[in-house]
Amino acid sequence: MWSCSLLNGTAGGEGQQLCQHLHLVLSAFSLLYLAVGVPVGLGCNALLVLANLHEQSSMTMPDVYFVNMAMAGLVLSILAPMHLLGPTASAWALWGFSSEAHITVLVLFNVASLVTMYSTALLSLDCYIERALPRTYMSSVYNTRHVCGFIWGGALLTSFSSLLFYICSHVAARIAECSKMQDTEAADAIMVFIGYLVPTVAMLYALVLISRIQKEDTPLDQDAGRLDPSVHRLLVATVCMQFGLWTPHYLTLLGHTILTSRGKPIDGHALGTLLFAKDLSRLLAFSSSSAMPLLYRHINREFPSKLRRLVKKMHCGHQSCPPNQAALQQVTA
Repeated sequence: MWSCSLLNGTAGGEGQQLCQHLHLVLSAFSLLYLAVGVPVGLGCNALLVLANLHEQSSMTMPDVYFVNMAMAGLVLSILAPMHLLGPTASAWALWGFSSEAHITVLVLFNVASLVTMYSTALLSLDCYIERALPRTYMSSVYNTRHVCGFIWGGALLTSFSSLLFYICSHVAARIAECSKMQDTEAADAIMVFIGYLVPTVAMLYALVLISRIQKEDTPLDQDAGRLDPSVHRLLVATVCMQFGLWTPHYLTLLGHTILTSRGKPIDGHALGTLLFAKDLSRLLAFSSSSAMPLLYRHINREFPSKLRRLVKKMHCGHQSCPPNQAALQQVTA
């Protein structure tokens, strides 16, 4: 896709030169992400999952959602080289996809995006519930684990409709069942509505409720069961980051759907701009898989200690680890 051949005959020399510069910049950022972002995403997301699962008894409700987002980040990190070095990057493709493999990558990407967006939205709503009613256990760890399971199941079911559109757009038109389902724009429209508009409204609604309740001074503010204040900073930072990195992707899907629904042919300049925006937004979406665990590591106060205990446990292996001398001195004192 990252080619300026679509502009031949539709743009002057300056347009061709600008396209080549943008192509070069986007290719450089893609290589940088493949060299740095993918290893960081794989390593940090794996450590986030292992450190929290190693101490499941100490996990809180936000930890469960971040583990869920880390698992989606692992999927995105695995798919990133397949997409950035695949046939969509025609200038440097290392291999070619069959239609089935290409559809599989698209569906898995959609599943990971749905899990990420809905985990962020439900994290916002549950943080509001925990902030307003800390002793109701409506947002307990037990319930959150089941909710995360439903998120993955719902993402698979939602992607099934998109899968049908993608498959029918690649098979022969003689199949009667697919004769009316050969437009991928319908699948894009479904993803924009279900994967972006719904969770975005939920996130904004939760943030408004949290901002209102923080202005009120109630006796519940002294409750020992209330979440740590750092969780709210982590929540706001996570919502802003996920919203900022995923919005361009869904906006390009919406723009492509609107342009194709008009029934008019798209000229080379508009098509080239749309494809460039689509590839740039897809790169930003992939980068969320490496940004999220770094943000979690920076703001969450308990994660470094969990990570140290995990590393210590891995170092000791099956042997019993020596007791922590600092902890023993504290208990003795």
